[in-house]
This record gives sequence, C-alpha cells and structure tokens, in this order.
Amino acid sequence: MNTNPVQRSTSGSQLGHRFRYFDFVMAAFVTVLLLSNVIGAAKPTFITISGEQWVYGAGILFFPLGYVIGDILTEVYGYARARRVIWAGFAALLFMALMSWVVVSLPPADGWEGQSAYESVFGQVPRIVAASIAAFWAGEFVNSYVMARMKVWTDGKMLWSRTIGSTVVGQGVDSLIFYPLAFWGVWEPAAVFTVMVTNWLLKVSWEVVLTPVTYVVVGWLKRREGVDIFDESTNFTPFSTSV
Repeated sequence: MNTNPVQRSTSGSQLGHRFRYFDFVMAAFVTVLLLSNVIGAAKPTFITISGEQWVYGAGILFFPLGYVIGDILTEVYGYARARRVIWAGFAALLFMALMSWVVVSLPPADGWEGQSAYESVFGQVPRIVAASIAAFWAGEFVNSYVMARMKVWTDGKMLWSRTIGSTVVGQGVDSLIFYPLAFWGVWEPAAVFTVMVTNWLLKVSWEVVLTPVTYVVVGWLKRREGVDIFDESTNFTPFSTSV
C-alpha cells in the first residue's frame, strides 16, 4: 500500500506541497454541482409517507453530495483550497446559466420539433437561477468556514460533529436564501416555509446517512496526501482565491 505518514500542518505551510488527488476532488465537486442544477432542478418528484405525498425537486438527491465533497475538501485540504474550489464552482454556474440562456434563445432550425422540450428543461427562470447561485455561494462558504473552525476547536477529533454541524448551518443559510428569493410572492408564505424546512431536513439527513462514507474518503485521502491541515492562522475572507 502506497501511503505517506500523516503530518499535522497549517494551510500556509503547504504552499510547495504537491497534492495528488486535489484536482480530482475539485472536478467531482464541480461536476455534482452542475449536474444537480441542470438535470435534477427541472423535475419535481415525490415520496409517499404514511399515505401522504411529499413533493421535492429531484436535484435534492444529488445536490447534497456537493456539501459532502465540500466537507472533504475543507477537512483534507483546508479552507483556503476549498475557497478556490467554491469560486471555481461559482464561475461554472454562471457560465452554465449564460450558456443555457444563449442556446435556448437561438432560433431552432426548420423542422426541429424539440424546442419546447428544450426550453422546459434548460430555459430556467432568471429569478430562480439568481437565487440558486447566491444561495450556493453563501451556503458553501458558511459550510467551509464552520467546518474549518470546528476542526481547530475539536483538535481534529469527532469528524462527524464537524460534517453534520457545518451542514446544518451551511444548508440552513442556503435554504434561507434560495426559497424566499426564488418563490416569495409566487407561492403562499406557508408553502415557502414548509418546502424550505422540509428540504433542509432532507439535505441534513443525507449528510448524516453519508457520514460513514465521508470517514472512509477523508481517511484515505489524508493517508495518501500525507498531511492533516488545520486552519489555525488562515485568512477566512471569502473574497480571495489565494492559498
């Protein structure tokens, strides 16, 4: 087995360190982020509990994976590198929104009958797109900040408390921003509140269910990268991409 001894360090002390898997984790984060917004966001579905149907967006099945990967990024590589990935995801979302708008707006060729279907999937309402991007940006940064701070407070122990605690706060901020911005005035206030709380609970529940997987992936990456980064002197401003 090719592993390195795990050494405790700070983010700044790893400027010359070559991380073997960081690029792959970043690619996974951006992929899940884009696909959950493109494929899942357009389709409502439901589950039946005690004979009652609960409607939710299909994207919620996969979108929380982005928060799980975000937790892994912060835990293994530190807040500063996670911050760079969040900005990469933010830029990717902006480009996806622009590309979707341009492609949907282009006139279809004569004889092509798929325009209406294309619009229903990719022609997202600008208000919802803006709400989604704003909620992602704020929620992810809060999630990463809480994760990094709790790691220092707990001295690297009780990983489960950090992953679940950061998701409770981060997904809470995400939901508090997205649902009112996207649906206030369109839905009844009670419906906005109900869907917001229900989806927040579902996302946090996903984090709890995936905690054993997070432990395995975090342990595997730390052993192979050979470091355990603590953000003890990190500048936590979100408005930077420096490490």
